[in-house]
Amino acid sequence: MDTLDNPVTAPGHTPAPAVDDTRPFGAHLRMSWWKPLVIVPALLIAMFVLQLGFTLVAILVETAAFGRDPMDLTISPLMMVAVNLSLAAMGPLAVLLTALIARVPWRSLLASPRRMSLRRWGVFTGAFAVLVLAMLGISALFAPEMAGLKGFAITGTTIGLVLVALLTTPLQAAGEEMMFRGALMPAVASWIRAAKPALIIGMIVSSVIFGLVHLSADPWLLTYYTVFGACMAAMAVISRGLEAAIAFHVTNNVIMMVAGALFADGQGIVIDRSVGMGGPFMLLAIAVDLTAVAIVWLYERRQRP
Repeated sequence: MDTLDNPVTAPGHTPAPAVDDTRPFGAHLRMSWWKPLVIVPALLIAMFVLQLGFTLVAILVETAAFGRDPMDLTISPLMMVAVNLSLAAMGPLAVLLTALIARVPWRSLLASPRRMSLRRWGVFTGAFAVLVLAMLGISALFAPEMAGLKGFAITGTTIGLVLVALLTTPLQAAGEEMMFRGALMPAVASWIRAAKPALIIGMIVSSVIFGLVHLSADPWLLTYYTVFGACMAAMAVISRGLEAAIAFHVTNNVIMMVAGALFADGQGIVIDRSVGMGGPFMLLAIAVDLTAVAIVWLYERRQRP
């Protein structure tokens, strides 16, 4: 009989708490074995359904109103809105679904055992903005294929993309972190009783899933997305919450999307994840991710007695 779901226990026996503050963040949830089997597929299916639905609506609107070619793969402002809002919606959905099924406070999926900290948001956002801008500058000089920058131009499409990136990309990045590091990682880790193996399994599985859902057949890009997910998971574990992971994900995506819009020859942004689009130059981006993890570790080390 599962003591987490059954309030009736043997005399003198105290049921294990659903949130165990003695375990590290990411492996702090306890739930029945079957619950992750519901949570993980449900969230992944919901993510693809929402993204497909929002994208199809955007394509139909642009095709009818502006004569867009349905086979056109460029990202217009409306397409960016559709993708970003579909992923943004997954954050609250993932947290609420996991909290309801696992019977845990929703705040425990954002930070535990502490509360979320606005100070951490500010510190990490500032540090990561400098880091990502430095990476963008270095890649533009030495690895322009990684930056994906073309000619500088400002058109109506450019302005629309920049505005959409600034307004909705933070929501998209936060939604992904709430889903993958806030919900999926602890759900998977709950299968393992020992804390350290649970944490390792939760980080690996959630990071591999994060890499796969980006739908890249290129081994370099697939490796980068998986390592990116692992670094975000490491930040969450080190800091015992999602502030650092969200801050890096937001600054990285916003800066890269704004730069992509400004240097797209005035056209829509093209994101090509086919074979051959990655390469050894991706090691620079991986190095930046690892540097961000080191920054979080140093900051958190100074905050603790």
